[in-house]
Amino acid sequence: MALFSPSQTQDRTPPAEGADVVQAPEAQRAVRGVLRSTWLWPALATLLVTIYQIGRPQMWEDELISWDVASRSTEQLFAVVRQVDGVLGTYYLFLHGWMAVFGESAPAVRMPSALAMAGTAACVALIGQRLFGRRAGLVGGLVFALIPVVTRYAHEARPYALVVLAVALATLLLLRALDNPKSWWRWTGYALCVGAIGLLHVVALTALAGHLVAVLQRLRSEHLAARRFCLAAMTGVACASPVVLLGKEQATRQLSWIPKPDMWALVTFLPQLYASALAAGTVTVLAVMAWRGRRDAVLFIIALAALPPLAVWALSHGEVSYFFYRYLLFTLPAWAVLAGAGLTAVRSRAAVAGALVVLAVLTLPDQQGMRKPYGHFWDGLDYAGAARTIQQAHRPGDAVVYDRGDDAGRRLDVGVRFYLPRDLQLRDVFRSASAAERNDLWSAECPDPAACLRGERRIWLVVAGNGPNPLRWGLSRDQAEALSARYTVRETEHLTGLTVTLLQRNP
Repeated sequence: MALFSPSQTQDRTPPAEGADVVQAPEAQRAVRGVLRSTWLWPALATLLVTIYQIGRPQMWEDELISWDVASRSTEQLFAVVRQVDGVLGTYYLFLHGWMAVFGESAPAVRMPSALAMAGTAACVALIGQRLFGRRAGLVGGLVFALIPVVTRYAHEARPYALVVLAVALATLLLLRALDNPKSWWRWTGYALCVGAIGLLHVVALTALAGHLVAVLQRLRSEHLAARRFCLAAMTGVACASPVVLLGKEQATRQLSWIPKPDMWALVTFLPQLYASALAAGTVTVLAVMAWRGRRDAVLFIIALAALPPLAVWALSHGEVSYFFYRYLLFTLPAWAVLAGAGLTAVRSRAAVAGALVVLAVLTLPDQQGMRKPYGHFWDGLDYAGAARTIQQAHRPGDAVVYDRGDDAGRRLDVGVRFYLPRDLQLRDVFRSASAAERNDLWSAECPDPAACLRGERRIWLVVAGNGPNPLRWGLSRDQAEALSARYTVRETEHLTGLTVTLLQRNP
């Protein structure tokens, strides 16, 4: 039996007896075949879990950046990624096209991530079936659906779920190519997937370290596979090389906030990766049980799960650190495959079903927490509430002032604009140039605030925090003085994490 060929131990359903099989309509047999597919039920389960309340958590700063950049013209989009976020340019371009078709609501911009996670569950099931048998693949796909972080990043308008899918699909295509190393079509599909990985997120190319282990296991019996793997991998990396080079050039600016990891970072990595210590512990225990299965397959999947984090950890001791859990989410499918293999080593179907129920119960609080209105925030910011307050009391000619402060990550201006109706445009009083006009992610502030006032009768002031006098915090001294000299506070509403104030011009 060829290494990594479909497992001979997989469950087989005997064909129906008699002439019914012969006489059954072709379409009916096709439907039955799909319903019996290993990949279908994990994919459906993941899709149902992830789309539930997908729009309830408010958009947070990273998602707001995605929307802001993707909503610009293609010329502006290319201009901004040449200066910042070059490694995310492919995703921004994809989201630009997606929003043109499906709209800009929170569920709409997050839906590609939910679909990608469902596709990943299908890949997990097929990889598990190929390596450990049908039951292992089915259970592994269902384990993947229950991991809390899968829901968290299925509800995220960022490229991470698409990266997870690309790596899982590349792994599946590699196994197929190793089954028939002479097939150029299979290696071409693998090369395209590697290119997609690099275009979506450069760090995920470390998955090739795990793929190399599978090729080395074939080396003694099949030198052609090694040569074609190297050619396909290099072709894929070459396709992504512009993004790789651009990312390297921008890395210091983009990733300076990530600290260099110590040994303790490796210990705390798994709970962060799963967004749940209970899920991390449970899945790891199930993965360890897989050791009783096919050793060659187990070693390959362990390499796919462990080598990328170790490689990124080592690389992060240079000039720039890349060691952050969400950059390594693409290792989750490997852990789910191992968990499926370990759990089905227990022959009792009741025990398998019970373990899945236990995992679902253990992770339920985490799943609920991710669906709260501020489930994506470290500290909640009620952008939607601020937009609702302004919309309900808005009058023609109203303007707005946003607290941009020292913490540019708050994105009060972008957050409120996202939740305001698109036809409700307020002049941003102290903004001299928008982020789009600057080909950047941040707007430019007016150097002389007093000169930027145009005699508006009413100005909405949105600041972070809930202090007693919104004019005394959040704004620069010059901005606060310019407003205080001409305007009086008329109404104030304190919301979660921010305050909305209506200023009325003095007589």
